[in-house]
Amino acid sequence: MTEPVNRDRAETGRVEAFSDGVFAIAITLLVLELHGPVLKVTDRDAHVGLWSGLLDEWPQFAAYLTSFAIIGIMWVNHHSMFSAIVRIDRPLLFLNLLLLLWTSLLPFPTSLVAEYLKDGDTNAAAAEAIYAANLTLAAIAFSLIWMRAVRGGRLTAVRLEPRAEWAAVGRFSVGTFVYAATIGIAFVSAIAALVVQFLLASYYAFEQVTS
Repeated sequence: MTEPVNRDRAETGRVEAFSDGVFAIAITLLVLELHGPVLKVTDRDAHVGLWSGLLDEWPQFAAYLTSFAIIGIMWVNHHSMFSAIVRIDRPLLFLNLLLLLWTSLLPFPTSLVAEYLKDGDTNAAAAEAIYAANLTLAAIAFSLIWMRAVRGGRLTAVRLEPRAEWAAVGRFSVGTFVYAATIGIAFVSAIAALVVQFLLASYYAFEQVTS
């Protein structure tokens, strides 16, 4: 029995290592979208202009911190999830790729939010809605991975009771509905939508794989 167990663990390790690489690249790309302000002041007043210019660039810092928190906590929960998963099947591999698709795409809508958030117009709403849609799709993929593991594929080390299975899936799925709601909130207040998304990341910081 030792050889199959070791082979299964090697397979889960490969998936986790590949995923770690994608998470690391995505979180690194976020910082590349940070740019200093373009100063239009004399050299004598440059120190004053820089501080005010940096404050004026608050949307890009807010977008960066939110996306960093989301990707970072996704990585933490992905690690916890794959600590419980002991076997891999083909559907799970594709679901994990789906999660990585939306994760690797996140720097793009982050840059849109950073550029248009302070405008407070339809462009800000559109940028935040695109960002929220990306997060919603990532949350769906995350939930599907766990659902496949505990229900469809029975890929975890310990089988849960049906009630515990649904409770575990439900905890991972809360974010899906909240992220989807922020698509609508974005058209009311793009800033409020971003705040909700940051707070939801805080919720997942305390999330557990099993009860």
